[in-house]
Amino acid sequence: MGWFLLRPDAFKVLSDERARRSLGRYFGILDGRYYPKFMVASRISVDFSSDDSLRNLWDTHRDALREYTEVEGRLDSGGARFNDLPIPERSLLDLKAVMVRRLLEECCFCERRCRVNRAKGELGFCGCGDVFLLSSAFHHLGEEPELVPSGTVFSIGCNLVCLHCQNWTISQRYEAGDPLTVRELARIVEKLRREGCRNCNMVGGDPTPWLHVWIDTFRYVKAAIPTVWNSNSYYSVETAELLKGFIDVYLLDFKYGNDRCAERISSAPRYVEVCRRNHLEALSSGELIVRILLLPEHIDCCAKPILEWIAENLGTWVRVNIMDQYTPHWRAYEIPELRRRLYREEYEEAIRYASKLGFINLVPP
Repeated sequence: MGWFLLRPDAFKVLSDERARRSLGRYFGILDGRYYPKFMVASRISVDFSSDDSLRNLWDTHRDALREYTEVEGRLDSGGARFNDLPIPERSLLDLKAVMVRRLLEECCFCERRCRVNRAKGELGFCGCGDVFLLSSAFHHLGEEPELVPSGTVFSIGCNLVCLHCQNWTISQRYEAGDPLTVRELARIVEKLRREGCRNCNMVGGDPTPWLHVWIDTFRYVKAAIPTVWNSNSYYSVETAELLKGFIDVYLLDFKYGNDRCAERISSAPRYVEVCRRNHLEALSSGELIVRILLLPEHIDCCAKPILEWIAENLGTWVRVNIMDQYTPHWRAYEIPELRRRLYREEYEEAIRYASKLGFINLVPP
């Protein structure tokens, strides 16, 4: 049976003016009018040496991003043709790959900044090493309609410990995972695109521990597939910078409205500050879908403050998915209010509050 029979909303969303307003470039890639950011980055010539200091590489990266922005603008406006751009000896994408490998030696991909040398087998909080571990890759029909069918690639490991995690066997490494090289992963991405997936959805767990693999992988991907960064939002400023000119759509969780809840449930110090920062960066460098998973008895302390901040800082037109599917998983029983499912009244209260704040682009239930 075709996916459009199971998810007719995924076909209908193609003509949704509000969705297109917030995700215009993403839809343009699907329509064949624009190119994914990683492909544009692959045509930005950068003069650097792998022996340069990390500080110099960051300076070079900043300059290259300015050129990237100018070239992307010309391509999108029709002022340049992608196939007319020369293939450089070393590109912005190559520079990112070198930088992220350097950062792996003192890992600071996420906000925990463990500073372990993962390239030499040292493990930090997430427990992830150097070699990518795959849980599964498939056509996901359960994502937001504009993403379906989504080419989801689930990696092992996560930088949070959410006691209610529905993917806990993946995130907490109860699954061993299948080790893959970047070329093997690139072939999976291209296969998903050939089979009709709209995007490559990097997820887990969380994709953040595998930033070095994902950037390197797309040096070998030739298919024009949009990139989706499906993350818990708890990543570092360095990661946010390296995602610029690489990620087309940021699919970001906004889990908590205060740090007390974030630490109690997910062991995530300073989550709110980090999450806010990364949402702002995402909207400035790509397109954004915000996910808010409603938790029982966390409407006033989390959902409402989150919605207020989004309305004030991101805009009421931003694409927001208020999710009502919370179900107790893993160690949720350790948090008294998380032992039950969400009441319908709690979901309706959150929706009413979003309407009161003026949100106009909620993902339909």
